[in-house]
Amino acid sequence: MREPTSVTVKIYGQDYTLKGGADPGYVQDVAAFVDERMKEVSENSSVASATKVAILAAINIADELFREQQKRIQSMATLEDRSVQIARLLDREVGKDSSSIQEGDSLPGT
Repeated sequence: MREPTSVTVKIYGQDYTLKGGADPGYVQDVAAFVDERMKEVSENSSVASATKVAILAAINIADELFREQQKRIQSMATLEDRSVQIARLLDREVGKDSSSIQEGDSLPGT
């Protein structure tokens, strides 16, 4: 793990010094994302308080996170269902092949 480093970022016109083990470029990217979301909220609403803008931006970001998590859960369920279907098809096909083998016959490579 990296040694904690300090990174100064600007979010919604304010400088913040953040300390942690993450790559400074990553921290800058995350801060830029938050700054952009806060600007979007400010431009699209009549909210004047920076605190309220931050809360609305946080809610929007949390909503996006929750939706993405739900998509991931659904994708994993779909993948699991398909894996089970493929395994059943393989079992059925392997079963057909093994039923044609006579006792005493050996499979190639055995």
